[in-house]
Amino acid sequence: MSTSPSQPAAGVTPAQLVSGVVRLVSLPEVCLRVGEMLEDPRTTATDLGRVIGRDTGLTARLLKIVNSAFYGFPSRIETVSRAVTIIGMRELRGLVLAASAIEAFSKVPNDVLDMAHFWRHSVYCGVVAQLLAQRCNVLHSERLFVAGLLHDIGKLIICHKLPGRARLVQQRTEESGLFDFEVERQVLGFDHAEVGGELMRQWRMPEVLVDAVRWHHAPEESAEAVLDTCLVHMANVMTVIAEEGLELEANLQPVSPLAWKLTGLDEDATHEILVEAGPRFTEALEAILPRSYLY
Repeated sequence: MSTSPSQPAAGVTPAQLVSGVVRLVSLPEVCLRVGEMLEDPRTTATDLGRVIGRDTGLTARLLKIVNSAFYGFPSRIETVSRAVTIIGMRELRGLVLAASAIEAFSKVPNDVLDMAHFWRHSVYCGVVAQLLAQRCNVLHSERLFVAGLLHDIGKLIICHKLPGRARLVQQRTEESGLFDFEVERQVLGFDHAEVGGELMRQWRMPEVLVDAVRWHHAPEESAEAVLDTCLVHMANVMTVIAEEGLELEANLQPVSPLAWKLTGLDEDATHEILVEAGPRFTEALEAILPRSYLY
């Protein structure tokens, strides 16, 4: 029985939404296998290269990324095992997830969102999140690029499964001056961050990533990864500033006081990071996104 799009999605939960679409946007088995292998300290670069090499499409995408200006290595990298040796196992895991997620969702029809704008926003947020993490001396800061890249992925599921309500959210957001996640809670009973966190959970991602995606609009609610969540939260606000040419005092979600406190950053530092983000964003776009999303 259908419900009016002006009413909350009666009885539908984020878990049900994700379950209904997760087969269509499932990660390749190799992506899950890589995650399992990295839990084993005996895993070598050769082992990972052998497993990833079974997926020729993923291998091609990974080699395109590591040979891009985003990394800027002086000589060409020809094999995945060599890429693992140079960039490290943790970063390779992030790239496998990023490349797999973008590929999975590229096959999902979406008439509600401007997909090029969505992925450009996501890549920029990933770049800024990693730069923020580096400024805060966070170890393995590459994981923040992936968290920033995937922070809004719940929007894709909402738009695909509930397009009528997604359009209503867009309309009410424009008319009300509220933030989209606030309107989502009114219309759906949950927001895109909750859906994205559930997708990360069903994809068997690390709890740190689940938490950073789930709570990026409310970092004070994070239990597993407070600093990572604060960094993605800040990066998201800064991305909107960069997109709209706004200032921190403008009408956008304010940076959580907890984020300022935990990172020790100030507005001057965020402006410096935005200046630094521009060139890296261009390089990341060319490296990571399919050409159809670039323009």
